[in-house]
Amino acid sequence: MRIILRILSYLKNHKLRVFFAYFSLAGSTISFMAMPRLLGESVDSVLDQGSTSFLIWAGLAILGAAVFRGIFSFFDTYMRETLGQRVAYDIRNVMFNHLQGMSFAYHDKQQTGQLMARATADVENIRMFIGMGVLRMSYLFFMTASVLALLLTLDWKLALMSLAFIPFIVGRSFVIGGQLRKIWTRAQERTGELGIALQESLSGIRVVKAFSRQEHENANFSSKAGELAKENLASVRVMATNTPMMAFLFTASTALVLWFGGQQIIDGSFTAGELTQFLLYLAMLQMPIRMLGFMINLISRGTVSGQRIFEILDAVSPVRERPDAIPLDGIQGHVVMDHVSFGYDGASPVLRDVSIEAKPGEVVALLGATGSGKTTIVNLLPRFYDVTEGSVLLDGIDVRTATLESLRNKVGIVQQDVFLFSASIRDNIAYGAHNASDEDVIEAAKAAQLHNFILDLPEGYDTWVGERGVTLSGGQKQRLAIARTLLLDPAVLILDDSTSSVDTRTEHLIRQALESLIQGRTTFVIAQRLSTAKNADQILVLKDGEIIQRGKHEELLAEGGLYSEIYELQLRPQEEAGEAVTARDEASS
Repeated sequence: MRIILRILSYLKNHKLRVFFAYFSLAGSTISFMAMPRLLGESVDSVLDQGSTSFLIWAGLAILGAAVFRGIFSFFDTYMRETLGQRVAYDIRNVMFNHLQGMSFAYHDKQQTGQLMARATADVENIRMFIGMGVLRMSYLFFMTASVLALLLTLDWKLALMSLAFIPFIVGRSFVIGGQLRKIWTRAQERTGELGIALQESLSGIRVVKAFSRQEHENANFSSKAGELAKENLASVRVMATNTPMMAFLFTASTALVLWFGGQQIIDGSFTAGELTQFLLYLAMLQMPIRMLGFMINLISRGTVSGQRIFEILDAVSPVRERPDAIPLDGIQGHVVMDHVSFGYDGASPVLRDVSIEAKPGEVVALLGATGSGKTTIVNLLPRFYDVTEGSVLLDGIDVRTATLESLRNKVGIVQQDVFLFSASIRDNIAYGAHNASDEDVIEAAKAAQLHNFILDLPEGYDTWVGERGVTLSGGQKQRLAIARTLLLDPAVLILDDSTSSVDTRTEHLIRQALESLIQGRTTFVIAQRLSTAKNADQILVLKDGEIIQRGKHEELLAEGGLYSEIYELQLRPQEEAGEAVTARDEASS
């Protein structure tokens, strides 16, 4: 009931529609229930008086009731569907906005396919629950209560006799409801798993084809689809066993009414018209009783889906903006990490007692093996995660006291995994600064050494980028991501492995363009190239989440240790390769 009431709370924003829905429902029900009464009166009038004149008026009255019922039914159906769609719209938007506000720590633990299933299939189940379940259930309840009252008015003994099976049906319905809830919980989980299999297979289609794993993916998808079909068939089987039982009970009750009602007509205590009314009302009662199983199915699905959606809406982001958060303005870019420790799960620390000071305009290079904590450090600056211990200060202001929007406008980051949207090149560059002019976009592209490449494209800046930037090379995507970040003109710039996907010549061009832009801007670079390390104001060498060396290139080479090992194994070979490329270019020219 808690979940159902919470779903129903979304109807508060649509009170007028709810009123008209119930008004139409009542009008449709009253019009429908007037027909048996008119038919019964017509039968008695003909049999008692032998006159057919009343039939004309009764026929017109029945026709009028049918017309009114048709009109009310139209508005009833339309308003029910409208309410269902409105509630689904509201829930989808609330859910999407909530997911957008969740931090990296939340999304690290979630599966995209499961989230997509909840935003689509589960919300659709709630739409059906509102339109076909809640409002339709009210209609069936109103009709059932009205019909029962009329049957008891016509003949209470006959009514009790014919309705003796209802307690059994209600009890049976509760049992079925419990079975269906379990089945639909498993079914919705299987839907999410199917979405995961589909999303991963299509997103990684190039890997699938490169390794000739089509048959494996087909088998995996077929297995997930089979499990989902199995659960759906289980729900159908439960429903199918209930339908014949309902039909038999109603047939038996109709037979009893005909037998005992016929006896009462012979005895003169019941008229033919009253028996006609009784049978027609009893037939009306079959519809809500028979639909009880269907309603329970909808309620079970809606409850399960509501629970899955509210699990998302109730999740609290580990990174939250304080009510008294202040907007950052006039930031110079003085970054201080004061004895910072951090762990993703709160148990295994990734950073241990890290202290860094980067003055405005300085370039800080981070080096270390994979998993040493380089990316984690730069993710703490824009508060993608919150520190476990210590503090991160920007111009002396703890980033936890600043509004997230203003903080992330001051800290620009080119992430290691470049993501581009299915839009034009212009839209992707201007994604973070949607009010930027075409001139601003072009300047950012020039700075990232991307302008000439774009001009060579048939549609220039209007060229459509495929899903995740699939139509661009790794280096082109990297430069586009740099242009997108530079357009924000942030006080602090983070380049997370930003030249790892480009060749030496392209990197040289990018570095040339960035030299003037880095001036006056605090820059953190996860260094993979020698040029980055040599030109940095300070180099931080990390190992197992700790800074074990810091200084400039020459100082660290003289000091030896891990930096010397990285230089000999990685940086110096790059330098020699770069010199070879330069010599070859000079020779060819």
